[in-house]
Amino acid sequence: MTSTFSSISERSHPAWHHETLQANGIKFHYVTAGEGPLLLLLHGFPEFWYSWRHQIPVLAKTHKVVALDLRGYNDTEKPQGSRAYRLSILIQDVVAVIKALGYNQCTLVGHDWGGAIAWGVANEHPDLINNLIVLNLPHPVRFFQGMRTPQQLLKSWYVGLFQLPWLPEFLFQLGDYRVLDAIFDATMRSRQTLTKDDINAYKLAFAKPGATTAAINYYRNVIGSDWLNIKWKVLTMPVLMIWGEDDSFLGKELTYGTEEYAQDFQIHYVPGCGHWVQQERPELVNQYICDFLAE
Repeated sequence: MTSTFSSISERSHPAWHHETLQANGIKFHYVTAGEGPLLLLLHGFPEFWYSWRHQIPVLAKTHKVVALDLRGYNDTEKPQGSRAYRLSILIQDVVAVIKALGYNQCTLVGHDWGGAIAWGVANEHPDLINNLIVLNLPHPVRFFQGMRTPQQLLKSWYVGLFQLPWLPEFLFQLGDYRVLDAIFDATMRSRQTLTKDDINAYKLAFAKPGATTAAINYYRNVIGSDWLNIKWKVLTMPVLMIWGEDDSFLGKELTYGTEEYAQDFQIHYVPGCGHWVQQERPELVNQYICDFLAE
C-alpha cells in the first residue's frame, strides 16, 4: 500500500524512542519518552501505540511514558492461534512488561481493548497499579450485563462476525484496507482530528503479516471462559474513566454503576465525542488525566 511516509516510525517525535523488550515469551515493541514513575499506555482495536500520539508529550513531562504495541499488533510479535490471545495471557503480558521495564508499580491507561486488559490487570494484580485510567471501555461485568440487552447486542454485532474463520480478515483486506477508513468515518464525531496520514499509519500497522488475524483473535476469545472465570473485586486504587458520549460501539449506560467496582472512582463524560476519545478531544483528555494524577 502507498503512503506519504515510508514507515510508521516517521510519525513519532524525535524525542520519543522506539524500543523492544522480551516479556511473557514474546518480543514487544513500544515507544517511550520522559523520566519518572512509569505510565503505561494500552491501545485498542484496530490501532497501535500511535493512538496515544497526543498524550505522550504531555504525560512525559512528569512520567516515563511507555506506549505499547499489544500482542499481535504492529511491531510486536504475533503468536499463531486464537488461544494465544486469551484475556489471561494478555494480563500476563502487561504484568511481565511492567517488570521487564524495571518497575514494581505503574499508572495504567487503557482505551478500548487496552481498557479491557487494564481492568483485568488491576483486578488480578492490584499491587502493581497505582492509578487506573480507562477510556471508553466499561467494567467487564457491566459489559456482559449490557450484552444481554437488544440495544448493546445491536451495537456489538461485529463481535459475532469476528467469530468466523478467515472471512473477517478477507473483509478487512479488501481495497487496501478501506474498511478502516469506513470505521473511522462512521464513528468519529470529530473526524477532522484524524488525517489521511494518520489513517495510513493504522493501515500500515494492520497490514503487517499476521496483524489482522491477531487483532481479530482478541474477539474470538470474548466468549471464552477466561472472562467468565475471573472473580471481579472492588478496586482500591484511584480509578478514572473518560467516556466519549457518542460511542457507536458501547452505550453510555454501560458506565452506570461502575462505582460498585471501585472505591475511589470518578468519571468524565465528553459530549459530542465518539469512541476514539483521546484522538477526538486530546486536549480535554490530557487535562483530565493530568488533573487526576495531580490529586
